[in-house]
Amino acid sequence: MKERLNIYENAPKALEILIEMEKYISTFDINIKLRELIKIRASQINKCAYCLEMHTIDAKKYGETEQRLNAIAAWEESPYFTDEERAALAFTEEVTRISEHGVKQNTFENLKKYFSEKQIAQMIIVINQINFWNRNAVTAKTLYKGH
Repeated sequence: MKERLNIYENAPKALEILIEMEKYISTFDINIKLRELIKIRASQINKCAYCLEMHTIDAKKYGETEQRLNAIAAWEESPYFTDEERAALAFTEEVTRISEHGVKQNTFENLKKYFSEKQIAQMIIVINQINFWNRNAVTAKTLYKGH
């Protein structure tokens, strides 16, 4: 695959802003491993190879297991995820696919069993941030070069 366009060479200020947002996200109350699971699941849905590779590597650094990483795509059928993680992954899928059915009230109510309003707001930001990265990388055919 050949890269179509380097978005950030052509719009460097955007990259600065996205990196600042990542720094802000790193201060969130949501567990780092859960943040990575969210990023991986959204990236699977969006078919973003760049982000999948990056966040799988990052998740392993934070102690995520191969078994769970291999099962994220089938999280609903897998025994390896907690109810809290399932609520977050369901929410991730609905926000990522928002044009299909929106975010269902029961999904949101289930999320509230495990997360505070502040954490839910943070989760929305994490999901939207990874979707933004995914859409940029998929559109531009950004190639993963390690980090």
